[in-house]
Amino acid sequence: MNIAASPNDMSEIIEADRSHVWHHLFQHKSLETTDPKIMVEGKGMRLWDATGKEHLDAVSGGVWTVNVGYGRVSIADAIRDQLIKLNYFANSAGSIPGALFSERLISKMPGMSRVYFTNSGTEANEKAFKIVRQIAHKRYGGKKHKILYRERDYHGSSITTISAGGQPERNAQYGPYTPGFVSVPHCCEYRAQWDVEEYGERAADAIEEVILREGPDTVGALCLEPVTAGGGVITPPKGYWDRVQEICRKYDILLHIDEVVCGVGRTGKWFGYQHYGIKPDFVTMAKGVASGYAAIACMVTTEQVFDLFKDDTSDPLNHFRDISTFGGCTAGPAAALENMKIIEDESLLDNTTAMGERLMANLHGLMDKHSVIGDVRGIGLFCGAELVKDRDTKEPAEEKLMQAIVADCMKQGVIIGVTNRALPGLNNTICLSPALIATSDDIDQITDAIDGALTRVFG
Repeated sequence: MNIAASPNDMSEIIEADRSHVWHHLFQHKSLETTDPKIMVEGKGMRLWDATGKEHLDAVSGGVWTVNVGYGRVSIADAIRDQLIKLNYFANSAGSIPGALFSERLISKMPGMSRVYFTNSGTEANEKAFKIVRQIAHKRYGGKKHKILYRERDYHGSSITTISAGGQPERNAQYGPYTPGFVSVPHCCEYRAQWDVEEYGERAADAIEEVILREGPDTVGALCLEPVTAGGGVITPPKGYWDRVQEICRKYDILLHIDEVVCGVGRTGKWFGYQHYGIKPDFVTMAKGVASGYAAIACMVTTEQVFDLFKDDTSDPLNHFRDISTFGGCTAGPAAALENMKIIEDESLLDNTTAMGERLMANLHGLMDKHSVIGDVRGIGLFCGAELVKDRDTKEPAEEKLMQAIVADCMKQGVIIGVTNRALPGLNNTICLSPALIATSDDIDQITDAIDGALTRVFG
C-alpha cells in the first residue's frame, strides 16, 4: 500500500476530520480520547487505514455496497470517460449510459419495464411511495393510500422512510412521523410469534389480518425486503412469499420489494426476490448497483404501473411530477454498466453461491463449537449469526459483548458487522457480507477471526 500523505499530513487530516466531519451512526464523544478511523486505500477485498494497517473487509464497505471489490480501474475509467463527454443533464432528458444501463438492467428483471434514476436507496423508496399515493388519488379518491411495512425491515433515513421502517432505535426521537404507514409482524422463525408447523404461511396470514383491520380499500402497497438485512439477516420461512403474493393479489395491493441491500448479486442471483418466485410491482435498489464507485439508485416498475400516468393527457397533474437532481448524473449508470459487466465476465453470481455455501458451512461449524451462537441464517454472501446467552431461553447476548466481538475482529485485521442501533434488546446478530469476489481463503480468514473473538470474549 502507498499512503500518499506524509505522517505530518496525515495528522492534519485526522485533526480536520475530528474537527469538522459529522460521521454516520457514530457517538462523537469517543473522539475526545481516540482518533477517528481514516480509510485510505482499498484493493480487492482489503483496506488500509491511516496507520497503514491492513483489513479484510467482510461487510463490503461497511454497509453492503462494494460488491465487486475495491480498486476496479475499469469502473473508474468508465466514469472518467463519461464525465468528460457529458457529466450531467436533468433526467427530463435522456443520456446514453442511462438508456444503455436501463436496457441491461431490465433484461435481468423479467416482468419489469421502467427505470427511474435517483441517488440513494432512501430516495428510491420515496419515489415508490409517492407513486402509490398518486395512484390512490387518481383511481381511488385518495382512499387506498396506506403502505404496509414489516417489523425489523429498514427502508431509509428520511422522515417518510423511517415512518415505513421497522427498527425502533433508528426511528426514535424523529417523530412525528408521516401518517399512513402501518406495520405488519416480522417473519423471523427463530423469534417465532406463533407455535405452528407452517410458520411461513402463518407469518404471511398475519399481514392479511392487518389488511382486514385497516380495511383493504385503504391499503395501496406492501413494502418488504426479500431478506431482512439490518434487522438481523432474516431469510423468509418456507411458504411465506407464496402466501404474501396471494394476499396482495386478493386485495389489489401493489407489492414493493426493497432490494437496496440484496440486489445486484449479493444473494447469488441478480436480485434476492428471484429466489422466491416473486412478481413485484416495484423494485428499489442502490448500494451494489455501482458498487459504491458512483452514487446511483433505481426505482424499477412495470409497464402497467407506468401506463397509469399516461391515461389522461388533458390533466396537467396526471404525470409523475417528481425530480431527483442527481438522478441526472451520468457517472452512476456508466459505473453501473461496467459493474454489471464485471459480475458477468467474472461469473461472480456463481462465486457468490459457492462462497456463500462455504461461509454458511463455516458458521455452522462455529455453532457446533460455541454455544453462544443460537442461530445461523443467510443466502449467498449475505449471512448472519445470532448470539445468545442461553440457547434454551434464547436470551440475546448483550450489545457490549457484540461490540467487543467487532473490536476483537478489527484487531485481527477483519472488519465484520453487527445489528446496530436498530432493535431494542435484539442488536445481537453478527452480519457478514463480503464482496462477491471473495475466495475460500478470505471466507476462512473471516470465520477464523470470529472463532478467536468468540473464544476471547465469551470464553
